[in-house]
Amino acid sequence: MEKQPISKVREVLWAVRFGLMALLVFAFLELNKHTLLGWGLALALFAGYALLRRKKLRFLPLPARLGAGCALLCLTALVLWVSWPPVRPVPAVEGKTGGVTAVRHVAQGDLTGVKTPDGQVEVYTGVPYAAPPVGDLRWREPQPPAPWQGVRACDHFAPMSMQTTDLPAYSSLAQIIGYHDYHISLTDNYRPPVSEDSLYLNIWKPAGEQTGLPVLVYVHGGSLQTGQPWYADYSGEGLAREGVVAVNMGYRLGVFGFLAHADLAKESPNGTTGNYGLLDQIAALRWVRDNIAAFGGDPDNVTLAGESAGSACVTALCVSPLARGLFRRVVAESSTVTAPEPAHSFRSLEDALKAGETTLQGLGVSGVEALRQLPAEKLVGLLTRHHHLTVDGFALPMTPYEAYRKGIHNEEAQLHGFNRYESGPFILFGQADLKNYAAKVRAAFPPPYAERVLALYPAGSDAEARAAWADIYSAVLFTYGHFCLERQALQNGIPTWVYHFVKDNGRLGAWHSGEEVYLYGNIPADSTLYDATDRALSGIMKGYLVNYVRNGDPNGGDLPLWPASTGDGRVMEFGLQAVYTAAPYAELYTILDEINGFTPDN
Repeated sequence: MEKQPISKVREVLWAVRFGLMALLVFAFLELNKHTLLGWGLALALFAGYALLRRKKLRFLPLPARLGAGCALLCLTALVLWVSWPPVRPVPAVEGKTGGVTAVRHVAQGDLTGVKTPDGQVEVYTGVPYAAPPVGDLRWREPQPPAPWQGVRACDHFAPMSMQTTDLPAYSSLAQIIGYHDYHISLTDNYRPPVSEDSLYLNIWKPAGEQTGLPVLVYVHGGSLQTGQPWYADYSGEGLAREGVVAVNMGYRLGVFGFLAHADLAKESPNGTTGNYGLLDQIAALRWVRDNIAAFGGDPDNVTLAGESAGSACVTALCVSPLARGLFRRVVAESSTVTAPEPAHSFRSLEDALKAGETTLQGLGVSGVEALRQLPAEKLVGLLTRHHHLTVDGFALPMTPYEAYRKGIHNEEAQLHGFNRYESGPFILFGQADLKNYAAKVRAAFPPPYAERVLALYPAGSDAEARAAWADIYSAVLFTYGHFCLERQALQNGIPTWVYHFVKDNGRLGAWHSGEEVYLYGNIPADSTLYDATDRALSGIMKGYLVNYVRNGDPNGGDLPLWPASTGDGRVMEFGLQAVYTAAPYAELYTILDEINGFTPDN
């Protein structure tokens, strides 16, 4: 049979469809971190199909061509399946390391870490500070870690604490859309592990033998639901290069860290329930006190730092009797729980116990022992129901607000603050416009106060409504707590330095968590998203932090003077320069004081 001529238009349309399909497949392979096997198979599949069609398939009847297309789709799905990214621990140092460290001895045994490629920083990761909280230890106070024989290689991060995870492609898109910071790599074709067995810490120290170095212990954020202790923005490497021993840790999250139930309190030797994640952090601080000298750190010169929910935990630990003597000063970034009614990450014990009982009923189990038998995967979806600190009578005998009123606190100095656009990621898909702005405000504030807020933040256009709602959301959820903490420090004679981060850049800018890469000195040397002004500001901010960690005062050297707070409404603004200037939201804070019942003489 004579071959029929092929329409050029049909061929062009086919080439476009085929090219788009191939592009989507290869984009997904990269974004979803598939193995190199998938790339090879997909390339062979699409190249073979294109060649076969050119030689034969295009001359076949329509049903046969459709069948071949379906076969291509099925084979593509098979390629994606066989090359799915495996679960693999994250290395302490990406790529080639600078070699193995000397052996360090801690209470549980001997261990080694690895050096950064230039050999200037030693990194020890996956160091156990408590026993795995699994089986019978689920929802119990953290127990001491078991000793080990031989030399433990601490060269990979431990699994992140149990939490819901998305496809790697989702995280990649978040990097592109939210952070504008995505790098194509041939070394990240895997998924990091997630496990209940996550009570490990990581240590960065200057290379070699030192003694008496200041120590910073960091608590990661993530709404007490998500997060992990190896994210590059708050890596301890930047501080270690400045002579600081930096530590961070995993801790129990969500339902595993903050479930409360009356039966759990009854079986606890301390009568506690609901604050297991906070107790983990205390256990990590105790481990640091007992072992950090092996890494050159001074156990009597520890600064506790945290961001977002991690900062909420830091401010709770400031008043916990269990944390007394475990740190001297604190750094609190973008959250506190010291207001009379904390905006997030805190709830009453009564509410926590009710939520716990509702959880058991919803799962159809008769008691906590039966709950312990359920696989973690069945419980992990309850993260959003249980991610709050509470007054448990043990870790927290009273609210932080009540403790500060009574003069109870553990810290001898505070450095804390907030960012210009804290609300950015939280209202990304819920921004205001002129039509819904007033309704949003009235839903957020009690009737007597909503009209005052609308008068304070009038809006005559969509842009004005969007900006006003962003400011209000930032103040209510994040910055007001810092205003409370500042006054609580002054009332208790605690030196406190407050900042306001406003620097824009090509990445996160002054959104929530955008300050971390500056403060901890981790702006990548090759990043084009930051310019010379960003690097100069990072030098200033990191300089303040290092001074503060060393001696309790951020000032020193040739840094601009950062006055300690006097309650005059001024803060250190970090923008193109470091400038001591008026803080934002002062008039809104007056309204929030009335709503919360916070008065100057408390």
